Amino acid sequence: MKANHGIKWLATAAGIVMLAASASLAQGPPDHLAYGELLASHVHNGRVDYKGFKADERRLDHYLDLLSQTDPALLDRNEQMAFYINAYNAWTIKLILDGYPGVKSIKDLGSLFQAPWKKKFVKLYGQTVSLDHIEHDILRPAFKDPRVHFAVNCASVSCPPLRGEPYSGKRLDWQLNDAVTNFINDGQSNYIDGDTLYASRIFKWFSEDFGNDIAGYIRSYATGDLAVRMQKAGKSLKVEYLDYDWSLNGK
Repeated sequence: MKANHGIKWLATAAGIVMLAASASLAQGPPDHLAYGELLASHVHNGRVDYKGFKADERRLDHYLDLLSQTDPALLDRNEQMAFYINAYNAWTIKLILDGYPGVKSIKDLGSLFQAPWKKKFVKLYGQTVSLDHIEHDILRPAFKDPRVHFAVNCASVSCPPLRGEPYSGKRLDWQLNDAVTNFINDGQSNYIDGDTLYASRIFKWFSEDFGNDIAGYIRSYATGDLAVRMQKAGKSLKVEYLDYDWSLNGK
């Protein structure tokens, strides 16, 4: 297909609208170096220095421009998944900066009629889409990997922490496993008291993605004290879900 055709196509199974081989789109993975430097400077232990990001907003905008010029259809599966995770997280930061410093929660950036995740402000492959589009129309149905829930970051305290480095195709499997393991075993997002497993509300919202077996999924990643307590509780283990703190995950 010639570059100047600029033909759009819809991947039926994935629900992904792609602009294939357009002359205006890059034909390889974007350079995540600048984004990596921003994350290294402004993300520490999952807390985000939005003031620092605000001062570096031009550099973030440049990275977002690189993403918008990338044709995901030309990337391999891992690079595609990493691309969309990075896009979701970087555009979420941009959303917060648009309301900073007055924003106390990402929910402040929505309205009575529209949640912030439904706003169409994300520029990708020649279209303007929403964060929900990336998560629910692309990442979840196309890749069918529940670990994505621990990689995308909703800028909130109860959300799995924003990783201090970009996701990359070559290291994706390790990065996703690391994100899941850290979140499940952090002692606050998921823990056992007696015979009750108190789990993040993420597991309730997306139960079907975890095979409707929350205890089983958490057990597969549990280590240390959590693993011991789950084994001790055995079949008597009950699951309850924690309240979600939507406060901004800032410093």
